[in-house]
Amino acid sequence: MEITARQKEILSQIIEEYAETAAPVGSVTMAKLFGVSPATVRAEMARLEALGLIAQPHTSAGRVPTDAGYRYYVNNLSNPETEFDRFEAERSLERGTHVLEVRVSSQSRADAAIRGAVDTLVELTGNLGLATIDGQLYLSGISRLFTQPEFMDTRRVQSVAKLLDNLEPWLREAAPGEPLNIFIGHENPIGKNSEVSLIISRFKSPFSDRSYIGVLGPTRQNYARVMALVKHAGNVLEEVL
Repeated sequence: MEITARQKEILSQIIEEYAETAAPVGSVTMAKLFGVSPATVRAEMARLEALGLIAQPHTSAGRVPTDAGYRYYVNNLSNPETEFDRFEAERSLERGTHVLEVRVSSQSRADAAIRGAVDTLVELTGNLGLATIDGQLYLSGISRLFTQPEFMDTRRVQSVAKLLDNLEPWLREAAPGEPLNIFIGHENPIGKNSEVSLIISRFKSPFSDRSYIGVLGPTRQNYARVMALVKHAGNVLEEVL
């Protein structure tokens, strides 16, 4: 898929703005950011929409990213830790990674260390946190997940619940092989219509060579930030355990 450098930047800005506001992003907002006319931005948005990377939820609304748009964006984050610096002050990431390290290293038991890492991810991302511990799935932050505006729709909540009910056996059977795995929206094997993203890191623990830690949240994510934190959580656990 070929898009111009400016179209890539507009897509990135739409994703970042939507992650912050949960509201469709209009051409006027983008025009101010890029110092061009709204008409120019509308033409670029039309190209992104034709490619299926953004969508207009209703007439006269701004644009929101699609699953394909998020996937394109994530695929171009070659190094989440480096890319994160574009969106947040570097010290913010350092604080988050430091908290993870302290929580994990202060625990004397492997299961407590993993739970501590999961709870910290919940605090840092506002998502639901999860990890496999001795064949069981530990979940934390369900109430925080369902306070997100996306889950005012009860059908979406039911779809997420179905995903969670089947997540542990799926992880055991599918055993995702990448150190960092990202499943966006319909890419999820269960609950394809729940509009959530599952970001998980594989790590070695005393329980298994294929333990997992990660978060589940709306597709409206600051992916660079969340990916960096999940990846670091997996690395810290593997080093400490």
